[in-house]
Amino acid sequence: MADPKSYRPSNLPTEPGVYRFFDKDDKVIYVGKAKNIKNRLNSYFGSNLQIKTRRMVNTANRVDWVVVNTEVEALQLEFTWIKQYSPDFNVQFKDDKSYPYLAIDLSADYPRLFISRSKKMPGVKYFGPYSHAWALRSTFETLIKIYPVRTCSESNFQTAKRNKRQCLLGDIGKCAAPCVDWVNIEEHKKLVKDMVQFLEKSPEEISIRIEKEMQAAANDEEYEKAAKLRDQLEAINKAFESTDRFLNENIDADVLSIHEDITHAALSQFMVTAGRITGSRSWIIDRANLLEEESIISALVTKIYEEAIPPAEILVDKLPTDVSVLEQWLSEKRGKNVSVIQPARGEKLELVQMVKRNANQALIQYLSKRANDAAVSGGALADIAEQLELVELPLRIECFDISNIQGTSMVASMVVFEDGQPKKSDYRRFSIADESEFDDTKAMHHVISRRFKRYLDEKNIDISETTAQGGGRPKFAYPPQLVVVDGGKGQVNAAANALRELGINDVALCGLSKRLEEVWLPNNSEPIIFPRHSEALYLLQKIRDEAHRFAINFHRSKRSKVMLESLLDEVHGLGEVRRKALLTHFGSVSALRAATIEEIAVVPGIGEKMAKSIVDQIKLGSAETKVDMQTGEILDA
Repeated sequence: MADPKSYRPSNLPTEPGVYRFFDKDDKVIYVGKAKNIKNRLNSYFGSNLQIKTRRMVNTANRVDWVVVNTEVEALQLEFTWIKQYSPDFNVQFKDDKSYPYLAIDLSADYPRLFISRSKKMPGVKYFGPYSHAWALRSTFETLIKIYPVRTCSESNFQTAKRNKRQCLLGDIGKCAAPCVDWVNIEEHKKLVKDMVQFLEKSPEEISIRIEKEMQAAANDEEYEKAAKLRDQLEAINKAFESTDRFLNENIDADVLSIHEDITHAALSQFMVTAGRITGSRSWIIDRANLLEEESIISALVTKIYEEAIPPAEILVDKLPTDVSVLEQWLSEKRGKNVSVIQPARGEKLELVQMVKRNANQALIQYLSKRANDAAVSGGALADIAEQLELVELPLRIECFDISNIQGTSMVASMVVFEDGQPKKSDYRRFSIADESEFDDTKAMHHVISRRFKRYLDEKNIDISETTAQGGGRPKFAYPPQLVVVDGGKGQVNAAANALRELGINDVALCGLSKRLEEVWLPNNSEPIIFPRHSEALYLLQKIRDEAHRFAINFHRSKRSKVMLESLLDEVHGLGEVRRKALLTHFGSVSALRAATIEEIAVVPGIGEKMAKSIVDQIKLGSAETKVDMQTGEILDA
């Protein structure tokens, strides 16, 4: 790594501009914009840099810049360079889908309706994108029933004109057949105009107009025309009823929201027209190398509207710091004012929250798809073995996590992954007595000792005997090829000491730290940094997160049990046997409070009289003291 002082620039300009950091191979690793280049670049060479920013500055070995006239020009140039160079430390969008659009070629004499996955043809108006192709096909079929505009290719259209014979769509009423002059050019364009209006706005106005035309045709005894208008009106009403318009019809906006995780973020966009969601799209970004001050929402806005015309209003879950520059750029793109708004209340806030939930689901699906792919898991195991210098593939991995609240209700979890997939039948939970004065490192030593003492006790058991008696090999007799602990240097060294004290030297060990996703080995002063896009790191993160989830669930149940024991201690007339019976039967304070006298009375040793006494005393106690059942916090009455 280069010393930042060796390439720190001098005589910097104070104008707005865009700058690039290069690494030793002359590859662009970061692009940024600044209102004042001098102030911004000097900030990278201070002593109080955040972790990822410091890593970027140390990776680079030179920086250059370009001066521009305005901040808007800087925004445009920054996006152009990011798109050109794909720098490692900038926001990188992952989107393996090619979303379909509904397209209308308005530049043609006889405009054509079609489905396209490209959005770059001039003179074409687009609607969407649609996240599900089946939904778009259904919309397409409904539209050509309501508005039978031309859908055929130019060659087919010209062939029909020469032959004076319409195609099958004309015969079944799904095309007005302008090729054989069933409608003239003006009538066909009117159909197209109505269809665009239907897609852009509420169809109620169109329904009213068609109904008037139908009545006029009936009054003029043009019954065939009136019948066609009636069928068209029915189709519009059915389409309108089936449309997901649950919002205020005055809402016309794009809605953007982000769900962030430790290593990734998901971004979702919903297009809302006249209160109807007309399209949606999602992206995934890797946050591993993303600098701390990078604005994800700004990057998303510039990506979306680089080529698309923005709406008058864009709703976001968090305003970017450069919102005024973005609004100016978007307004120039649209030719009218564009507002970027963070709703504080009401229907728009609920809409933003719904999009955020969809972003969360997109991230879950993305990570699950990667983790559950057998080929990916196999490659990840090989990568882990290479990075940690293991003598064999870690086909069985066990991960341990500690959970507690200020040292109380301490528990531990052990999850098992075989061939990169969870083996839930081998999961184990460890309860740690509150009387023991354990911190996380001592608790980790204690739990690893307990698990591998069982391994030493069970590994020499004769399998044939247990099988003959109807049993299988004891669960703890299987040694893992790799033990992963949730934590950094302290937890790893504590686990290593436990294994060494038991004389176990053939089990590999590492720790995964949440802070920077670093992998620690025993007695190493520096961590191993896995490549941020590697499948190995994804798999280790999944295993660690599963251990954390399992430990948290056990910790909550234990905390609830402790609270129930405390509550039962306050009930007069209950001996140890009765308290134990109630504890076993109900398991938590909330379950006991919700129980009726009859339900409590059926517990062994508890009659109706004692049950009534318990209910009365619990209600008296709950009136005096309220407890948050999730956190154990005592609330004010």
